[in-house]
Amino acid sequence: MKWDFNEKIFVGLTAKKGKGWEKKLRDIKKYKIKKFVLFIEEIKKEDREKLYKKLLNNNFEIPFVHIRCDTDKKELEFLSKNFKSRYFNIHENHFEDLKKWNGFLKRLCVELNYDDYIPKIMDVNKIGGFCIDLSHFKAAEERGSKEFSYVFKRRKNDKKFICNHLNGYSYKKRRDLHLVSSTKEFDYLISLPKFVFGKIIALEMYNSISEQLKFKKYLVKLLEDKFKKPDIYEK
Repeated sequence: MKWDFNEKIFVGLTAKKGKGWEKKLRDIKKYKIKKFVLFIEEIKKEDREKLYKKLLNNNFEIPFVHIRCDTDKKELEFLSKNFKSRYFNIHENHFEDLKKWNGFLKRLCVELNYDDYIPKIMDVNKIGGFCIDLSHFKAAEERGSKEFSYVFKRRKNDKKFICNHLNGYSYKKRRDLHLVSSTKEFDYLISLPKFVFGKIIALEMYNSISEQLKFKKYLVKLLEDKFKKPDIYEK
């Protein structure tokens, strides 16, 4: 199977401590980007309303949104209706709030962190599947944590691997890098098993849109070359 990573990888409209999204939105318009992913985890509700007003009437398509605990069902309906949003990213602790998202459960994807703990309340079968943060997965593998075991045991169920976050990785710190300074910080991707890669790969970084576009070119080639080779996990 050939993977078109140019179609799978999307620049991300992100915010750091609630700031920076306005500049990213201006650049998205500047570069005439019509399809991108949205991270609202660090954007408060009142600021999200401002963001949504600016997004409307631009024919944007936002297939993936990283939501937060104060995102309600009406907000998911709004995003789905206006931007064709298909998948929504949650965290492990959000399984306590699943009822408020009834009707959207099979469109929710859980992102695991790397605290070496899987809450008993978490059951990926209740939702759509995983949003594998690729750097988190690498950290979990390096640390031999419970998150790695939980994901790896489900590797045969490829329908559960829906989305990804993609950012840099520090081997020294064994953790993610949301501000990427070098393409070398993406080279950890070569070592990952193919099963963790989903339909949508969302660039989750604080870097500017112009930098993300440059990184995307590198990543497309890197991953297309990777997928031409055998997967060691399939042996």
